[in-house]
Amino acid sequence: MKDIKKFISGFRNFRNEYFFREDAPFELLCRGQSPTTMVIACSDSRTDPSFIMQCEPGEIFVVRNVANIVPPYEQDAGYHGVSSAIEYAVKVLRISNLIVLGHSLCGGIDALMHDDKVRDTEFLYKWLSVMGPVREEVVDHFGEVNKKSCTACEMAGILQSLRNLLSFPWITERVEAGTLNLHGWYFDMESGQLLSYLRQTKTFEPLEIPTTYDE
Repeated sequence: MKDIKKFISGFRNFRNEYFFREDAPFELLCRGQSPTTMVIACSDSRTDPSFIMQCEPGEIFVVRNVANIVPPYEQDAGYHGVSSAIEYAVKVLRISNLIVLGHSLCGGIDALMHDDKVRDTEFLYKWLSVMGPVREEVVDHFGEVNKKSCTACEMAGILQSLRNLLSFPWITERVEAGTLNLHGWYFDMESGQLLSYLRQTKTFEPLEIPTTYDE
């Protein structure tokens, strides 16, 4: 109950700041949302994108899942929660930036790399299998599973999600038209750095100047 009491107290502070003060932002936000950016991030409790980037309510449209995975475009009878959120952001909200935000020490990627530990799970193993080919490439390159190969898989997973985004025809159309920019970012919790993938160098570099995946 201690945690619940803390959450309730936090909500009271939030309400006082965002609802009851003069020029409270939710007076305007109740009329609708118009974020320019979508962030696809990991469910990890340490990597809330709004907190990391110090965003205000209404600034970013967020989807979080295990290992910040974007599945490829599929038209079938399945339930596509991530894809439906992407569709809403791109087609309805008309965002102009889409960020895939991965991070170091990712439990989801660790589970992917040590997949024998999650084979009996009901949902997790199947979800992580989207990144199965990435795991195979990384393990083939490094020859073993260790911290270095897990870090490489975390970064390679971001790139695979970016490629999967381009499998959505209406995303490719907007990227080619120059009205939608894709970004691959990596939050290094140990160094406190935010890195961005540069296609020119094919490396993740400290983020200083805005860069896009399609440049």
